Amino acid sequence: MRIFDPHIHMTSRTTDDYERMAAAGVRAVVEPAFWLGQPRTSPASFADYFDSLIGWEPFRAGQFGVRHHATVALNPKEANDPRCRPVLDLLPRYLEKDTVVAVGEIGYDSMTPQEDEAFAAQLALAVAHDLPALVHTPHRDKARGVERSLAVVAESGIDPGRVVLDHLNEVTVKLVRDTGCWLGFSIYPDTKMSPPRMVELLRAYGPERVLVNSAADWGRSDPLLTRATGEAMLLAGFTDDDVDRVLWRNPVEFYGQSGRLDLTDLDAASAGTFAGNSILRGGD
Repeated sequence: MRIFDPHIHMTSRTTDDYERMAAAGVRAVVEPAFWLGQPRTSPASFADYFDSLIGWEPFRAGQFGVRHHATVALNPKEANDPRCRPVLDLLPRYLEKDTVVAVGEIGYDSMTPQEDEAFAAQLALAVAHDLPALVHTPHRDKARGVERSLAVVAESGIDPGRVVLDHLNEVTVKLVRDTGCWLGFSIYPDTKMSPPRMVELLRAYGPERVLVNSAADWGRSDPLLTRATGEAMLLAGFTDDDVDRVLWRNPVEFYGQSGRLDLTDLDAASAGTFAGNSILRGGD
């Protein structure tokens, strides 16, 4: 089983996770820029973070034969902080980087006017830089947030086939299914979706334009739940080809629209150092 996790926050995970993921068949990941867990206080902290997403983290993943790409954005939660708004001016510099395959996460957290402005501005950047967009749907009042997100996407003029609305569930999948946008589902231990629930949605709606991710971060999450979902699909009677479509070919198709997805030589782990640093610790 080959797995491409299209939404995982590896900055908050350990090298042990990379090792476990590689052993489970995870060969590629996309890491979206997201909230730190506490407020960032200046655009400079975002610049350092973005630099790590396109530098150190691909190097760290490569030590285990995992290919790492990223998406960059001002995330919805921090769009409300006036100290962070100048990040919008930093983004064009990063949206030209080779390993950046989309603008994201963008969208809504609390559905404020400030989030409206940041969302629309970053969809415009996606159009200007010819990149797909990864849209975070809010955890509170999700149905209204999805409806509002779809309206902003329609107003932006971006091709809906270049947009994924993530963190969907049984209530919101119907809102997105016929819009032409991609459907993203996050599999979690307790919240969001579970492998059995995901299987039932795939039975009902099919595997077209579906992205399944772990969205693993610093909270209670599991980077191997993509694998668990594939195994649940097989037990439910889906074919190996169905699993490969959902867990590999779909994310390749979506992020491949960036023209920057590099999945060559996936079987080769890299070595050496990045900026004079390695993942090794201890003496010689």
